Amino acid sequence: MPTIFTHAAVPLLLGAAAGPKRVSRRLLAASAIAAMQPDADTLGFKFGIAYASDFGHRGAAHSVMFALAVALVATALSGWLRTTPWRAFGFVGLAALSHPLLDALTNGGLGVALAWPWDDRRFFFPWRPIEVSPIGARFFSARGLAVIGSEVLWVVLPTAVLAGALLVWRRRWDARREMPQRHMP
Repeated sequence: MPTIFTHAAVPLLLGAAAGPKRVSRRLLAASAIAAMQPDADTLGFKFGIAYASDFGHRGAAHSVMFALAVALVATALSGWLRTTPWRAFGFVGLAALSHPLLDALTNGGLGVALAWPWDDRRFFFPWRPIEVSPIGARFFSARGLAVIGSEVLWVVLPTAVLAGALLVWRRRWDARREMPQRHMP
């Protein structure tokens, strides 16, 4: 898995680029939590839930169904999130879905149960460039620094480039909308 910080970085960068008129602070915080939340399944280890179990690490909480459920909760809370129901559904749902998709790009672990509850198989993408972060990793060890470097290269930098492009596009779009319209005689 990428570190929990990297999971949060994706919606935070994209939401910040979209701007506060489109993504409220509450929606931004909810999306960051949604992106990190699937790894709460590691608590199952303390209760004897096996990694390979449907409810083990990278199991049900890493599925498309789980991301959909999180999106529906955000939709119900859209007023509190200070956004529209559709925006809450889309932004928080995609943030939740980004987590298992990033995990499927890692080079270790058992894979991700994307299709749970219909299929309990674990999946990886064919291309897996992200160094897996060991559970309980020491971030300031040689291994931890290698994982963080991999995440910066394969997740944070591409997301920052996308966020930068979104920011430029948004500013141009906003500037065009603010320009007075010329009327032809």
